[in-house]
Amino acid sequence: MAMIKTAVKGMKDVMPDEMRLRNYVMGVIRETYESYGFTQIDTPSVEHIENLSSKQGGENEKLIFKIMKRGNKLNISEAKEENDLADSGLRYDLTVPLCRYYSAHSAELPSPFKALQMGNVWRAEQPQKGRFRQFMQCDIDILGDPSNLAEIELILAMSTVLGRLEFKNFNIRINDRRMLKAMASYAGFKEEDYDGVFIILDKMDKIGAEGVASELKAAAYEGDVDKYLSLFEALKGLEGKAAIEKLSEIMGETLPAECRQNLDEIISAVNGAKKADFELVFDPTLVRGMSYYTGTIFEVELKEFGSSCGGGGRYDEMVGRFTGQSAPACGFSVGFERIITILMEKGYKLPGDEEKTAFLLEKGLDAAQISEAMAAAEELRSQGRCVLTARMAKNKKFQKEQLAAQGYTDIKEFFKK
Repeated sequence: MAMIKTAVKGMKDVMPDEMRLRNYVMGVIRETYESYGFTQIDTPSVEHIENLSSKQGGENEKLIFKIMKRGNKLNISEAKEENDLADSGLRYDLTVPLCRYYSAHSAELPSPFKALQMGNVWRAEQPQKGRFRQFMQCDIDILGDPSNLAEIELILAMSTVLGRLEFKNFNIRINDRRMLKAMASYAGFKEEDYDGVFIILDKMDKIGAEGVASELKAAAYEGDVDKYLSLFEALKGLEGKAAIEKLSEIMGETLPAECRQNLDEIISAVNGAKKADFELVFDPTLVRGMSYYTGTIFEVELKEFGSSCGGGGRYDEMVGRFTGQSAPACGFSVGFERIITILMEKGYKLPGDEEKTAFLLEKGLDAAQISEAMAAAEELRSQGRCVLTARMAKNKKFQKEQLAAQGYTDIKEFFKK
């Protein structure tokens, strides 16, 4: 059988230029998050199938790469359903493994625990531009802090990363799942229908209010669709605190006071402390797809590129699925692959690329001459320069063109004396 030289569909080989960029961006992320007190951990790529299928991962649970049982544990003839054949799977995100990790080691960890994770995850979805079946996630999470200081720090840390990577004029949209539920309750929807209502609401930016109204009515949920959408209409032209106060005025006690205060404090604190060029925007239509979110939710919107590149929120009940006792938890995940794609398309130059040097050594140099060239290269490297040494090719012109394409602007030649 012939070997296949292309990567598996949905996966990709990483070329040297992109690998350098990926390493640099990971370095910026790690350095920035560590400056906020986050400590890096790692979890296995393979997770228990029970954890991955716990109804905490939303649509991602339909995209699990499952791993079949092995040896005597695998009994195909007695299997009644798919999970009878599998006992584990590749993780589809870093949040579920983190909650398992925290549940197992919380007695050994500080409180609150500020975790940084960077690693590949896998989802068996249809690949498209910028979306892969294997991709890198970079998460920060704070576990054990019930206050909104966790959200404030997460937003400031994430925005600082984007600022250091020269992203400007972006939005971080913020909402609260409790506010979403209060608005649905105000319109008379049943609690068991909330998730369905929110899935339709999440399409607001694509199909508009009329499209949302049409789909809600077609779904025949018990509730007043017009009353529901009138809340969003009333907020047009209002931002931040003014919009939240307007909702409170309309909904009265249906909107929990602590929810309104929570968003007010986060928006005020972030706007007063931020250094990056972005706006923290209250968006009552922001849903976030994961069913495990219990409070504040947020999403990064890159207006210049017409896409989002990260998000997260509070998930206070997830650890309790492992321990039986809830624990406050909040996290933010950066869209690493999307950032890399944008930076590659922009032709982003890494710091120091303007000082890349190549030494071309003619064939036939004696040991002393080679030593002299290598010593000169070592001296430049000690000054922080990137120096490549290579034998001079017969087609020197083509060799120089290749080096220039790789960013080597200073090319030195060493000939026989």
